[in-house]
Amino acid sequence: MSGKIVIPVVSLILVVGVAIGVVVVVHKNGEDPEMKTQQRSVQIICQNAEDKDLCQDTLKSVNGVESADPKAYIAAAVKATTDSVIKAFNMSDRLSTEYGSQDGGIKMALDDCKDLLQFAMDSLEMSTNLVRDNNIQAVHSQTPDLRNWLSAVISYQQSCMEGFDDEKDGEKKIKDQFHVESLDGVQKITSVALDIMSGLSNILQQFNLKLDLQPASRRLLAEDIDNEGFPTWFSGSDRKLLASMQGKGWRSKVVPNVIVAKDGTGKFRTIKEAIASYPSGNKGRYVIYVKAGVYDEYITVPKTAANILMYGDGPQRTIVTGKKCFANGVKTMLTATFANTAPGFIGKAMTFENTAGPDGHQAVALRNQGDMSAFVGCHILGYQDTLYVQTNRQFYRNCVISGTIDFIFGISPTLIQHSVIIVRKPNMNQFSTVTADGTAEKNMATGIVIQDCQIVPESQLFPVRFQVKSYLGRPWKAYSRTVVMESTIGDFIHPDGWFPWTGSNFENTLYYAEYANTGPGADVSKRIKWKGYRGIISRAEANQFTAAEFLKAGPQSGAEWLKAIRVPHYLGFKA
Repeated sequence: MSGKIVIPVVSLILVVGVAIGVVVVVHKNGEDPEMKTQQRSVQIICQNAEDKDLCQDTLKSVNGVESADPKAYIAAAVKATTDSVIKAFNMSDRLSTEYGSQDGGIKMALDDCKDLLQFAMDSLEMSTNLVRDNNIQAVHSQTPDLRNWLSAVISYQQSCMEGFDDEKDGEKKIKDQFHVESLDGVQKITSVALDIMSGLSNILQQFNLKLDLQPASRRLLAEDIDNEGFPTWFSGSDRKLLASMQGKGWRSKVVPNVIVAKDGTGKFRTIKEAIASYPSGNKGRYVIYVKAGVYDEYITVPKTAANILMYGDGPQRTIVTGKKCFANGVKTMLTATFANTAPGFIGKAMTFENTAGPDGHQAVALRNQGDMSAFVGCHILGYQDTLYVQTNRQFYRNCVISGTIDFIFGISPTLIQHSVIIVRKPNMNQFSTVTADGTAEKNMATGIVIQDCQIVPESQLFPVRFQVKSYLGRPWKAYSRTVVMESTIGDFIHPDGWFPWTGSNFENTLYYAEYANTGPGADVSKRIKWKGYRGIISRAEANQFTAAEFLKAGPQSGAEWLKAIRVPHYLGFKA
């Protein structure tokens, strides 16, 4: 009886197999339109990706009618990035619970990671909202914002990694586990999203979508700027305030929201109290006047305190000071005397210093991650790691910045203009490097640009300036990007100009360039011969590093936000 049953079953299997084969053939020969559209779309979207396999895998969730919409693929890339950051955040929380009580250094690093990954999620939330609420043409016009926010995600991920001390076995073990299981994924998937956004113009043209390719600066002047030079979204009270802060005697024209004075003549005696007074739901500028005095306090402007304008009685008179340092067991990020995490912050006529000295090793005076922030007429003083330009678009003008090793460092789009950069005397057997940019992926919108600055030695360094080696910079990460242009470079800068990062081969992937510099240190004939060193670049190539291009915001071509806040600047070249 069992033999009689087997034959029909086998026959049935064959029939079903033939039926399936027929279905497959019909679909194959008929070329399922949705599948064909999806495959072709992914091919176009991923053409600019370094890791095409990961890109295609990231976008495979897009199907159905969405497969013909390029915006759906951008949304999918942002969502995948968000999912990877959430996974990393949850892992940092779990690791903190498991290991935090055993080791104070591990707990400090993991707590910092949670804060940083939360900032990354904030950037991704803005990205998600922008893509969701706009058509593809509007998304394209705001590519600078999306690239900035996505670059910030990698910056926060890198900052999290840097918080662990590789020389301590416990911390290194946790770091390696964290990296392999989640943090590496954050960088790779975010890089895919950046690759897509960097090639968006070409992608949309291949989708046969009509784009407005007119220079955004013309559109801005026609549509977004009123006859006073302010963007239309800038409040009337803000325009009046910022316009009043010009020329001699401007302080007498400004009415601050609060005054800080150590002698009790203001509303508060400490800057920390003044920032804590920031009103919930504030929409306009919140102006804090810090009277002359030395303020020995550690300050963090929270991300919710947007658009603070803080000014003092001049950098020689209003001084914020601290001395936290890595040598005393404090993580680099937490050594900052003054830290700003809020967008739209403006600091004016003040000093921010870290007095730990060269023996303190990493000791940050100012850490800034506020998007579209500016510091004007400020002194930022320290030794190693003085100015931490952590992430997001930043501008510095008429400042004095001093230090020794990597004293301008970070992973952000930063432009330092018309300032004095002072190299100090380091400890014996040390060298000095002005910059250490941490751009980690090719299409990140980050880098350090020094324009129309004087790069000089301090008086203590001057007599031994040829014995102590000083360089323009060294590459902190693989795609380090630094440009020095229209600046005066002193004779103490080593003829090599740039110094390698120990144990790396970043010399092949970095981007270092110089343009229209003067002074005895500007001679490039004996500069290093790295693949990534461009030497003196053309004016056309240098143009991408002017404020108009390098600090783009939204659909605005050029740093119109600098115009809006009436910060003095060059949008283009000095000459």
